[in-house]
Amino acid sequence: MFSLLNTLLPSLLTLIVVVVLAIHAGFHPPRRRERHTPGDRGIEYEMHHISSAGGKRLFAWWLPTDPSAATIILLHGWGGNAELMLPLAIPFHRAGLNVLLIDARNHGSSDAAFFTSLPRFAEDVEHAIDWVKSRAPIPGRPIVLLGHSVGAGAVLYAASRRRDIAAVISVAAFAHPAWMMRRYLARFHLPGWLLASILRYVEWVIGHRYETFAPLNTICHVDCPVLLVHGSQDRTVPVSDVAAMADRGQRRAVEVLIVEGAGHDSVETIESHGASMIDFLRVRGIFDAEK
Repeated sequence: MFSLLNTLLPSLLTLIVVVVLAIHAGFHPPRRRERHTPGDRGIEYEMHHISSAGGKRLFAWWLPTDPSAATIILLHGWGGNAELMLPLAIPFHRAGLNVLLIDARNHGSSDAAFFTSLPRFAEDVEHAIDWVKSRAPIPGRPIVLLGHSVGAGAVLYAASRRRDIAAVISVAAFAHPAWMMRRYLARFHLPGWLLASILRYVEWVIGHRYETFAPLNTICHVDCPVLLVHGSQDRTVPVSDVAAMADRGQRRAVEVLIVEGAGHDSVETIESHGASMIDFLRVRGIFDAEK
């Protein structure tokens, strides 16, 4: 018995060390800095740095239209940046909304941080909201949040904790982080005890239980209208996730837009449905509020 333990223990310890190192590596997304600007598309813009948690600064592009108009804040997904969200921003800018595109910490041209998580994405977008409100010449102008993937979960989480958001557009959000992690880890055929340990360890590192920020739950606490946008060909987050979220939030003002042929990162395909997203806001008075 002891001989068997002595044989297996080094291998088990090695496995644990490898898994822990892999988890921590996963907390640091690939950094893609912006290579082009809105100016390259003929759009006037300002570059800013917005203070966030821990004294970190967020890189941001401000695309102004009318100081008294509504503002939409766009947040990218894991490993993304403001430039990748620019195609989605343009239809809203043309429609007359002020636009703010930000890079979350550890992304694009923003400051580095110890690790990245959905709750930290939400912290960053909340600092961006406060920045927009501090600049508004007329208090109470509508603020809309749009996020992609992890960013979509983050804007839902942020909106669930505030009462100053006019609408949320969630693009390709996953319903629950544990579901997402299980789908990703399934390829490694890990034993059940190890998978459960990984899920608990990640919660411990980020300092949050999944249930507190899972979009499946936070959508129930968002008071403003929500549009869930999802690609029919999303292989990263199945359409069943958006169906589960819509079902959970059915007592709220939740709508679903399925974009045929779009995958998880098909931002430009989703951009072609910009009119539908703008109509979602117009019907709910976001534009009327500007008059």
